Amino acid sequence: MQSLLISTTAVAIAEIGDKTQLLSLILAAKYRRPLPICLGILIATLLNHALAAGLGALLAAWLTPEILKWIVAISFLAIGLWTLIPDTIDDEALPAKRDAGVLLVTISAFFLAEMGDKTQVATVVLAAQYSPLWQVIVGTTLGMLLANVPVVWLGARFADRLPLRAARITAALLFIALAAWIALR
Repeated sequence: MQSLLISTTAVAIAEIGDKTQLLSLILAAKYRRPLPICLGILIATLLNHALAAGLGALLAAWLTPEILKWIVAISFLAIGLWTLIPDTIDDEALPAKRDAGVLLVTISAFFLAEMGDKTQVATVVLAAQYSPLWQVIVGTTLGMLLANVPVVWLGARFADRLPLRAARITAALLFIALAAWIALR
């Protein structure tokens, strides 16, 4: 259960102000169909994070626990610093509603946006450190949903009122503290 909780928390924090959270907002504002957007986020995240967790499990099998500990600590530090950099996404890159269903647009856009993203990197790192693997995948997916579903449902209505800079700084500090905690234990 610890793996599930850590994975959920880590990804929910990493996702604050991330480009996929911005993508959620853009999809909600553009299509105004929260249910297929949320389902698309779920499907894309499960696929993407299952692949990332599989890679993390392979790395764990090849590395010693001491090396893995330092990789995890350095990765969390890097994710913390990366979180300080605001993400942007191009609204024009999304296809028009008539070109594809909202669900397919969301699945493809989210899956591609997650490639190489800090939450995908976090999933690789978490899967290398924690088991069972299914708890990491479910946890990272829940973290992604916790961060994005409210954005979809609230849509663009409150976007200008969210203090994203403060949230990003807080998330970065949490990751840096987590990196220090892992390095010192």
